[in-house]
Amino acid sequence: MTSDRLPASAYERAERMLGHHRSRLALRASVRPRWIGDSGRFWYRVDTERGTEFVLVDPGAGARAPAFDHERLAAALASASGETVEPYALPFDAIEVSEDAVAFEAFEARWSCRLDDYTCARDDSRPRRTPLTRVSPDGRWVAFRRGHDLWVRSAASGEEFPLTTDGTADRAYAINPDVGGSRWYLRRVGVFEPVPVLAWSPDSRRILAHRTDHRGVAVMPMIEAAPADGGRPRLHTYRYAIPGETLPRGEWVVFDVETRTVVPADGDPFPLGFTSPLRSGAAWWSSDGATVYHLDRSRDQKTLRLASIDAATGATRTLIEETGRTRVEAAPGALQKPMVHVLAGGREALWFSQRDGWGHLYLYDLTTGQPEAQVTKGDFVVQEILHVDEESRTAFLSVSGLDDDDPYRRTLVSVGLDGGALTRLVDDGLDHVLSAAPDGRWFVDSASTVDTPPVTTLRDRTGAVVLELERADISRLLEAGWTAPERVRAIAADGVTPIYGVLYKPYGFDPAQRYAVVDHPYPGPQVKRVEAGFDCGRYGHDAEAVAALGFAVLAIDGRGTPGRDKKFHDHTWGDMGAAGSLEDHVAALHQLAETRPWLDLDRVGIFGLSGGGFATGRALLAFPDTYKVGVAEAGNHDNRTYHTLWAETYHGPYDPDAGARLSNTELAENLVGKLLLIHGEMDDNVTPHLTMRLVDRLIAANKDFDLLIVPNAEHSFAGYQDYVSRKRWDYLVRHLMGVEPPEYRLAPVPVDPDVLEFYLS
Repeated sequence: MTSDRLPASAYERAERMLGHHRSRLALRASVRPRWIGDSGRFWYRVDTERGTEFVLVDPGAGARAPAFDHERLAAALASASGETVEPYALPFDAIEVSEDAVAFEAFEARWSCRLDDYTCARDDSRPRRTPLTRVSPDGRWVAFRRGHDLWVRSAASGEEFPLTTDGTADRAYAINPDVGGSRWYLRRVGVFEPVPVLAWSPDSRRILAHRTDHRGVAVMPMIEAAPADGGRPRLHTYRYAIPGETLPRGEWVVFDVETRTVVPADGDPFPLGFTSPLRSGAAWWSSDGATVYHLDRSRDQKTLRLASIDAATGATRTLIEETGRTRVEAAPGALQKPMVHVLAGGREALWFSQRDGWGHLYLYDLTTGQPEAQVTKGDFVVQEILHVDEESRTAFLSVSGLDDDDPYRRTLVSVGLDGGALTRLVDDGLDHVLSAAPDGRWFVDSASTVDTPPVTTLRDRTGAVVLELERADISRLLEAGWTAPERVRAIAADGVTPIYGVLYKPYGFDPAQRYAVVDHPYPGPQVKRVEAGFDCGRYGHDAEAVAALGFAVLAIDGRGTPGRDKKFHDHTWGDMGAAGSLEDHVAALHQLAETRPWLDLDRVGIFGLSGGGFATGRALLAFPDTYKVGVAEAGNHDNRTYHTLWAETYHGPYDPDAGARLSNTELAENLVGKLLLIHGEMDDNVTPHLTMRLVDRLIAANKDFDLLIVPNAEHSFAGYQDYVSRKRWDYLVRHLMGVEPPEYRLAPVPVDPDVLEFYLS
């Protein structure tokens, strides 16, 4: 190590790459359409040169315009509320649009602003949304939890009444399983009670929920060492099953609000994994509110069923059942919406399956439970059902794998429900992120590549562009020193399989120089690390920040990650310790260095969070000749005692003798490089004992390592991300770059509204 010190300007530059800053550098880059009923119209928010603006689009008229006059509305709201209101930093993020007004929630009230004279007034005609309530679609009722029971309040009269009275701590209604509640994250943002988990029927008459049975589920303890009041350490406990243990179970219940009756489903209780089916999209109402559909998985995840519940009687019927050699999934990745679409009338359904080795759709007859046709077939993957036109019997889909040069690139296609040729509606070599209007007439399409900023357009159902909505402006990003990453391809360690990723060049890149390399993995197996579009997938901004410090950064998806064929995804079945095939990462590093001599493979580091933390530990322990420095954050280093869902879904049934195939602790004696372990004390997902088990074995092996336990921090380090990011950077700079880090303090990181929305849903 030299006495040189990295300048503070490098950290300033890196900090600007973090997501909450970067959104102000890449303008007009993100569009999330919010469709307005069945009108075909939609609105969205977009970051512009002035701040954040609301835009209203009428596809039928080919019109795009501001949703309102931002300056006049800000002045009107300020006058009505007595608060300071900035026109391009308005105090709300969602609007309801009518012909002559917009409504929204701000300053703990609901407001309506007329657009003819720009007057604003409090609007009490509809209840406010809160984290602990769920308003019916017609606005007449508010559902909420009280104690362990489900209650409803009339919005008009304020009358409250219970729908249940027999809830207990072990059998509560309308609640997530303990392990999936992210309770400590919600405490950080001021939500101290579990959010209600339920679904209103479209006609607002009924509520679907489940009773969560925690009886027999073992308790996980956590110690809050530094409570805010400065008092004694506090013991917190919650129910948390590890492989081989009793899981919580769910029991479906339908509530009729008008008659105040309870209709239990007569089906068997179902195993609850990490979260409720109501949050993952695996349970939903029919459009007429008469039937509930839900997906039911076996404990070993090898059987998947579609079942129906008669909302009036509770009668349950299995409609489709599929069993496989390994897990059977309803979508290519676990965080994707299940691809099951029941056609109106309930006689047929589209069903996603990987039975032929690829992710395809099958048309089922629900009266017999048998497939009628394979709707899609070929060496590609259906990624999303965008819309089904039942009149023409045509499905509009997002699929990947049609381009030989990049199997992850998504595009828009249509296909007949009864089979036949696939029609590619867009073919331009770009990755397309798509959203369909409820009636299927229009598609909002954000098209990009890793080095081509997105252009968002409105397309009709032929794929033709009818209106350009936004064209990303990255001039500020370029001025901040950003350079586009390179899409890279390599061959996996088997010498045959192509794998894909992105390579970020270091700030101030000079091909005549040699640069330390940092691998930034997320091994799945539930999600992939890299996308083919502009922001490159999960954690991309953290990778860009490290590149801004002066490192080359590689992010790549090895075998065992989703999004490709079934064989590719199943590669690590029975060996989760492969961590998304780190051997493929090693192979890729050497191949890339053959044509890029500026990659210094004598200085390779790695960092990651959660599963990426596990992969970081595994890299240093299993490949010490390649990986010399690692920062493992919130790593599940011993999957034998991590949540049941993880190992039993992606490794296989409980295996007490799995050893190193599930745990980093078995390889502790292999540590040679520099390893920093970071964990949040109150991580209720990947609990801190999973790092401490590795610490225990490293001590037993007489190994040197570094450890940071962050008091009060949960899994994502919310509230502490600035400090954790600096410690990560410091460690890589000091031990991999070989210089001293600057004295620097990052600004606090604000709450990510998308993450908060997910946890409150």
